Amino acid sequence: MTDETSRARRIPLWLEVPFFIVATLVLALLVKAFFFQAFVIPSSSMVPTLAEQDKILVQKWSYWSGEPQRGDVVVFADPGEWLTDLSPPSPWQRGLQAVGLSPAGGHLVKRVIGVAGDEVRCCDADGRTLVNGEPIDEPYLADARANAEVTFQVTVPRGRLWVQGDNRGNSKDSRLHVADPGEGFVPTDLVVGRLWWRVGPLDRFGGVGGTEAFERVPRP
Repeated sequence: MTDETSRARRIPLWLEVPFFIVATLVLALLVKAFFFQAFVIPSSSMVPTLAEQDKILVQKWSYWSGEPQRGDVVVFADPGEWLTDLSPPSPWQRGLQAVGLSPAGGHLVKRVIGVAGDEVRCCDADGRTLVNGEPIDEPYLADARANAEVTFQVTVPRGRLWVQGDNRGNSKDSRLHVADPGEGFVPTDLVVGRLWWRVGPLDRFGGVGGTEAFERVPRP
């Protein structure tokens, strides 16, 4: 093939730029839809696991063929006015969020404490949450004493989750929404994905491991 033929078949520069932009947007949409999504932590409810303004990635493949498990830290869409003080994003931010090029708002991050069929109650004499009668030692809590500040007893319905923040003294989670229409439960179809990696700030960059706290919980 001659150089002249090669130049003739090369895409013109005025087409290369829009083609690159479209390809980038399509790739971003595919990644967001099936693999990863970025979020910014909006509060201190997950301290010390996550701090306010941490930038995280959640991965989605764990729930392609299953549902969240006890101990998972998950991001989910607001199940019904749990978030009341958000400022609306600009049109530019909405556009970037739609293709996964900007962290999305309107979501919460909490730890799964109970799954379908579980009886969850608080607390035993030592201030620990019980799941199916098994007391849970939770080493990730910001202040274990704060766990007993809100008492409750629930059975998680099918297709729902019971979620709580690691900073129990400052977390508007399932416990504080039992009087709402959804009774504090989060539909599993609102879960975006599981916490995978902290990407910012740089001094906190790294993967976030799981927990063995729920390994001894019996079946409901």
